[in-house]
Formats: sequence, structure tokens, C-alpha cells
Amino acid sequence: MPILTLQQRLRELGRIRIGQKVATSNGRTRPAKLDRFRLTSPSKELLDRVAAKYGGTVAPWTPDGGAAQYEVITETTRMPIHVPPQPVSQYFELWSGGGCQRRCDGVTELLKDRPCICGPDPEDRDCKPTTRLNVVLSEIEGVGVWRLESHGYYAALELPGVAELLAQTGGYVEAFLGLEQRTAKRDGKTRHWMVPTIDLAVTPAALMAGAASVGTAVAAGPQRAAIEAPRPDYLKLASVAETADAVRELYGQAVTAGHMNKAIADALTARAAELGAPRKEKTEQPPARQEQAPPPEPDAEGVYDVEVVDDPADVQAVWFQVIAAAGVRGLNTEQVEAGFARLNGGTHPSSGTVAQMNAYLAAVKAGEVR
Repeated sequence: MPILTLQQRLRELGRIRIGQKVATSNGRTRPAKLDRFRLTSPSKELLDRVAAKYGGTVAPWTPDGGAAQYEVITETTRMPIHVPPQPVSQYFELWSGGGCQRRCDGVTELLKDRPCICGPDPEDRDCKPTTRLNVVLSEIEGVGVWRLESHGYYAALELPGVAELLAQTGGYVEAFLGLEQRTAKRDGKTRHWMVPTIDLAVTPAALMAGAASVGTAVAAGPQRAAIEAPRPDYLKLASVAETADAVRELYGQAVTAGHMNKAIADALTARAAELGAPRKEKTEQPPARQEQAPPPEPDAEGVYDVEVVDDPADVQAVWFQVIAAAGVRGLNTEQVEAGFARLNGGTHPSSGTVAQMNAYLAAVKAGEVR
């Protein structure tokens, strides 16, 4: 059993950098940006592996006030990675030769437990936005993480958003770490700079369904149970969905993952009905003028001959079941819609009735739709 009051972590193998210090004419140094990744580490063996994979030459390097290490300026701007849970930390920080003087979350200065004194104006603020990202280099041997640290404005804005998306899963997510050039005109000058980015190797839908993580089961012998990744918050995801199709996809994911229950089914059905019926291939325009139909009259036996109209919510509920059953059989939405039209004389599911939906559901479950 681990010590409950200690925060466990993987050791840091090295740093991923996007800049370096270069010599000036007066014998000093200045920071300079790079258009590719530079990696540093105390381990020359690790950097030899990096150089063999991504190019560059390993050379000795000593950071200011630190112990001797090694560095390699690679020839790549994109590396496959695995992103651990909660990979990003972010603060306003002020450093000096004596170490970190301020670490502020925008409200509280954490080192001295006082109100933040960094100031709201970026032009007058001494503290820099400091964003740290831990990743595992997928193609480089070694157990541990590599840390990228950025003081850039855009990295501070964008990387935490990716981290929040990654928090939907409890394991290590496949992704790519990249460098993206940005350009802007300021004060009549065109400026260029590089921003670190994370691109997922999976769709956001798969990530939210928990199907994108690897390594979520941790084993330490035959008697230790696997740690189950937290299930997605389907209700929260449905609340931000913009289309009924997106909610329908969540429904299918919940069924496939074994997370479905009556509460989730009812909530997703209601949300989909709120967003509208399934998409139509063509939008029919109503006539410019419509004659008012005469009121219905009873026949000789006093019976009214009226058309029975299905409740859209009932149609949607059965359609959810169709999608879920089709997903188990490996069918995508396109195939399901085409199969429905084929069995119902060309009728699109958006115009289907409850009876047609139930008949089609039975056909899907029987394996008659391919």
C-alpha cells in the first residue's frame, strides 16, 4: 500500500525546450527562440536515443547555477507522446537568483499565503505566466516524464484547455506534442513566434467515452486489483452537446461501455428531444400559404377519423436503442440510416414512425442489417 499522505509521481527524465541561450558581442548571453524542439537531460544515453530518432547531435550543457547535463537540438517539431492524468500546472511566478519569489494563482500568492500581488495588467506585471506540461515520449525508452515549461501567453491560454479535456479519462492518452508558428502585426511590425501544442491521436468523443486511455489498470502482483478509470459524466457532456446526433452518439457509447442505466437513458433522451429530431437529408420548405383544414366530423357511428401522430420523444427513444444495438455490431450511423431507408422504401429515420423504428430495431438485433 502507498503512503496516503504522499503524492506519488514518475521521475523527471529531462526537459523539452523551445529556446536556448546564445552568446552576444559583449561576451554575455541572451535568450533565443528555436523552430524545433531542444531536449536536455542528465542522461547522455537517453539523449542518444532521442538524437537517433529525431536527429541532432548530443553535446554537453550546463544550466545556470546547475550541474552538468547534456542537450540535443532535434530536427523535429512534432513528437508522439502519451499524456498522463492532470498533466498541466500553471501559475504566475517571479524568479530571481535566490529561487522562486512569488507563485500566484491569480487570487492568492501561495508561497506566503497572501493576496496575489502580481497585478492584473500584463504590461506592468513582474510575474510571468508559467505553464508546465509533463508528457511521456512514446518512442523513447525510459520510465518517466519529460517536462516542457513555457512562459508564453498563448501556451497559458491553450494548454490548460487540452488538459481539461484529457481529465475525462483516468489513463495515459495518445497524442502529439507539436510546435506551431504564430504571426501577428503589432506596432506596425510583423512578429513570429512558436507555440507548443497538443494534438490528440483520438477523437474527442472517444476520449470522453473513456476509450482513449491506456495504462489505466495498475498491477503490482497477482493479488492487486486493477484501478478502474472514472466513467465519463454523460449528463454533463449532453448538457453542452449542440445537436441531437451528438447526444445519440453519447447514448451509444454509454451502452457499449456498460455504463447505461435508466437515469442516464432518460436524461439523454430528454436532452436529444430538446435539441430536435435526427438530422434530415433534405430540408422541406413549408408552402407559402396553407389552407385551413375543416374540423373533423364523426361518421355514422360517432367515430372521428383522425390521423395518429407519433410523439417525437418516443421516436427518438427507439432510435437511441437502434444506435446502441448497431454500435455493438460495429455499424456506424451512416450504415444504420442507409439500412433504415432500404427497409422502409427510402424513408429517412428523421421521418420514421415508432412502428418503423421498433421493426428496424428488431432487424438490427437479429443481425439482418449490415
